[in-house]
Amino acid sequence: MQEVFDFIKKCGTYYLATVEGDQARVRPFGTANIFDGKLYIQTGKKKDCAQQMIANPKVELCCFDGKTWLRLAGTVVLDDRLEAKKSMLDNYPNLRAMYDENDGNTAVFYFKDATATFSSFTEAPRTVKF
Repeated sequence: MQEVFDFIKKCGTYYLATVEGDQARVRPFGTANIFDGKLYIQTGKKKDCAQQMIANPKVELCCFDGKTWLRLAGTVVLDDRLEAKKSMLDNYPNLRAMYDENDGNTAVFYFKDATATFSSFTEAPRTVKF
């Protein structure tokens, strides 16, 4: 999981795919955090993407560093613990202009049953599960 986290951080931006009904939705994200031994992402509960993840927690993210790309598929779990939200926001202090762990809107999700696949045009794909 650490390798996946490090790669996501190196890329900076990743694209998260969710499902709304029978329509895939993709948008750029930038938050990733390890807390309590799990990989977390963050958004606002009021946003469509949070509602989509609550309705259908199967998601996939993708990022690219110029040579290698990562596809991370798994199920996300909403974690409403203040400690999880605070950890994310402490690692992204610029988000505190919009979010607070006590605001009722901050949503953090962690990955479970995740499969990360690292691929490139020159090497065979490599898979990591956590």
